[in-house]
Amino acid sequence: MKNKYNTTIKAAYLGYVVQAIVNNFVPLLFVQMQTEFGIPLSKITLLITFNFGLQLLIDMFSTPFIEKIGYRASMILSNAAAITGLLLLTVLPGRVMEPFPGILLSVCIYAIGGGLQEVLVSPIVEACPSDNKEAQMSLLHSAYCWGHMAVVLLSTVFFAFAGIGNWRILAVLWCIIPAADLVLFTKVPIARLEAEAEESTGIKALATQGIFWLMFLMMLSAGASEQAVSQWSSAFAEKGLGVSKTMGDILGPMLFALCMAVSRTIYGTKGHKINLRLFMGISTALCIASYLVIVFVPNPVVALLGCGLAGFSVGIFWPGTFSSASALVKGRGTLLFALLALAGDLGCSGGPTLAGAIAGAMGDNMRIGIGAAIIFPVIMGIGLIVLSRSSLKRSGSEN
Repeated sequence: MKNKYNTTIKAAYLGYVVQAIVNNFVPLLFVQMQTEFGIPLSKITLLITFNFGLQLLIDMFSTPFIEKIGYRASMILSNAAAITGLLLLTVLPGRVMEPFPGILLSVCIYAIGGGLQEVLVSPIVEACPSDNKEAQMSLLHSAYCWGHMAVVLLSTVFFAFAGIGNWRILAVLWCIIPAADLVLFTKVPIARLEAEAEESTGIKALATQGIFWLMFLMMLSAGASEQAVSQWSSAFAEKGLGVSKTMGDILGPMLFALCMAVSRTIYGTKGHKINLRLFMGISTALCIASYLVIVFVPNPVVALLGCGLAGFSVGIFWPGTFSSASALVKGRGTLLFALLALAGDLGCSGGPTLAGAIAGAMGDNMRIGIGAAIIFPVIMGIGLIVLSRSSLKRSGSEN
């Protein structure tokens, strides 16, 4: 019974690779677009804003639509949107009078695909019968990290051999991944979350549960803890080590993503032997330690290693909170996962924003900015303590 869902789980993994393509391919082309189309940097940055802003809106408002048409149709639609956006990116800028609106429209279309993937893949995997949901969820989220690394590395190799001027060819080649995922989701079996049919999953039912708000805050802290370091790691490598932008990206974000992927893969493969709450607690302590290393150790190489440690330590935060919420919150339907994704994305946006704002106010001192963002792993630690105490109270009352 369980074996027939193995392909479903693999298709969900591939879905996170699709999201990695959506989020990380076009940023590699920003300088090229600026040169090729004469688009100012101020407009280029709007592409990031619209991509993640639209994904946030998908997190907030897609649940009724998804529940109406179902998981299968929604996954097919998400992959179709990703393919369409990438293909239009190769055509529209040269076919319209102003290239930027064509690029922006393409980004908005594939952002719809990325947003739907984020909302859908976790409940799809959660619904599949398996012996260790927490480990499965961690392995699922590692797929995004490995996908992120693959996008950067393979694109860099392609540009080195074929030239960045041929980026349109690579955009078409990246369409192979969502196309394969689309085909898979026309065939794989899809289970339904059991509690969806039994318990109310409306916003009011969730909002009345204190445990939901604790999970929401922990998800926000997970996203902020992750991105407050990730978004600045390239600058650390570039300025601290005096390397090129390309090497800065490899030594900074790539190191962070690699360590985060390793953490999630370890728990995904060995999770049946590891206590999730304990693993998250140790990871929180390591995360706080990594922030302190980045802030207070003047040696740039050691500070860069601190970025890697931060990547490893935050790896379990996102999938671990998803799994905890699924086990503890009543009404674990699509809406719960959408709201948790929303909280995580708010953290992903708010963490680096806070770090950047404080760094700017302190004379562009990134160490101070990241130091201020240490509040997020601290909040995660407090949340875990509250969670453990509430669990002890529940077990005590049952005895």
